[in-house]
Parts: sequence; structure tokens; C-alpha cells
Amino acid sequence: MTYDVHPPCELMVDTFLPSMRALVAKRLKDDGLSQGRIASLLGLTQASVSSYLSTPDTKQTATLSSLGVTSDEAETYAALLAEDLKSNPTYAVATLYSIWSRLLGGGDACARHRSEYPFLATCDVCMKVFGPERGDAEGAVEHVEGALRPIEGSSLFVHVMPEVSVNIAYAPGEAKSVEDVVAIPGRIVRVRGQARSFMRPEYGASTHLAAILLEVERKRPALRAAMNLRYDHRMSKVLAKLRIKHLTIGHSYPSGSQDKVLGALTARLASREASDDFEAVVDLGGEGVEPSLYLFAEEATKLVHRALDVARAYTSSR
Repeated sequence: MTYDVHPPCELMVDTFLPSMRALVAKRLKDDGLSQGRIASLLGLTQASVSSYLSTPDTKQTATLSSLGVTSDEAETYAALLAEDLKSNPTYAVATLYSIWSRLLGGGDACARHRSEYPFLATCDVCMKVFGPERGDAEGAVEHVEGALRPIEGSSLFVHVMPEVSVNIAYAPGEAKSVEDVVAIPGRIVRVRGQARSFMRPEYGASTHLAAILLEVERKRPALRAAMNLRYDHRMSKVLAKLRIKHLTIGHSYPSGSQDKVLGALTARLASREASDDFEAVVDLGGEGVEPSLYLFAEEATKLVHRALDVARAYTSSR
């Protein structure tokens, strides 16, 4: 008997990706985008987008269920990917692969894979390669995972969550690139009035926030954890009340930068007016950029405690 090689990449391309594309297309349609714009963002023809939009959601959710994805998770993943596509397609690729890696590492896709290829009945390669036992010598993953619990247990934190969702980034040791930074794949989202993360923290799970943190760390090496929150007039009063020192960017951004916020922050930190004594960055927003507050701290647990202080002050300032 001979066996062909059938890696789980086939499931990704033939099953997972088309189903997620269909759900993301519908989410983008609900957000008011034209079929032409959706086709451009997804790299598809308008005919393909039209076909996806005419397919019942139940078909996609049933297919994703066979890969261990619940209907709630599918909806959340589609929302996150839609947000990423509108902001920066690179973020969408990172989020998509983080979700898929989680499915492989947790063994969620194994049943579907083995049903198609029974000779893989004893295969556990994906769980070894992508599972939680991957190297984490400094315990950074556990550190961020522990910091998450107070957020998920808070009824107030959702009030300071921005539209683009929240993430926590932590740079252990001598982090040099975004691949060395631990963050939440798929970020922290609202689920029935509570903050919830669907996946375990992992290295390289953030592109934007990790890059922001690394840029700030060059100016202030002690700051190794970052979180993004909403920013508005009420939040400005909270910062004053809690005496949180901050730098301000936004309204206009340097041209030629793929990440507008990172480009503005880099320029601000390089200016003579940039203080070395700050623990937050306020981005006032601009065309295509939502106003945001970036909080920083020495480690993730302290960062979360500060964020909850902000949430309590924000809620009571009504």
C-alpha cells in the first residue's frame, strides 16, 4: 500500500480559507463596502464575491465546525479579519495564520484531516509544532496569559475598548523584532458585554502593537508591555485625573509610511520635544485612523492593573 503526502495546508486552502473568505466578504458588505472594493481587499473577482455573498452562512459555519470552530468564533474571526483588511492587509494575513495555527496546535482540525486520510490516525505533528508546548524559556506566554484574567473578569473594561479591539503586547528579554513579542492572536474582543480572548498568547501574534512597543522601548527601555484602548474627550479627562503622562500624535501622519501611526510615533520620539518621562501615547486619529490610547508599563500584570484603573475612572466620569 502506498500513501501520498497530504499536509494540513490542503485543509487550509480547500476548506478553511474559502469559508472564512465568504464570512469576511459578508462582514465587509455589512460595513457598507462595494463588491468591487471587497474583491480588491480579498484578492478575488467580483463574480467570486457575488457567489460568496449569495451562499447561506449556515454552509460556512457547518464547514468551519468540522475544523473545531464554533459559530461564535467564526463570527468573531470574520469581524477581526474584516477590520484588519480595511486597516492593513498584512495584519489580516498575520491574524489568519494565528487562527489557523491555533486550530492546528490544539488538534481541532485533526478529526477532519483524519477522516479524509485515515492513514493519519496516529499523526500528532501539528500539535507538537504549533501546540502550547513550544519553547517559552522566559515564561512570557504564561505571564501575558495570567494578566488577561482580570480583564476577562471585569464588567467595566469593555467601556474602554476601541472599535478595532484590544491587544496586549509584551517584549521579554532582548526582543528585537515583532516575532520576539508575545501578544494575543485575534486580539481581545467583546462577547456579550465581556472582554474575551479566543486564543492563547503567542510570539509574533501582533504586528502593529508590537512595533509600537518596540519603538517606545528604544526610548524607554523599562517599558516592556503595551495595550491599546479607546480615546475620546472623556478619556482625556481620565488621563488628567489619574495624572498619566503622555505624548500626543495624530491628526496628520508622515507620508510614505505603511503604518501611519508607527511613522508618526517614530517622528515624535525623535523630536527634541519628546519627553523621556511618559507612560502613554495618545493618537488623535485622522483619515482612516481611529483615535487610540496606548498604555505602557514595565510588565503585563502592572499594565492590566493600570488599564482597569482607567476603565473605572472612565466609567465613573459620565
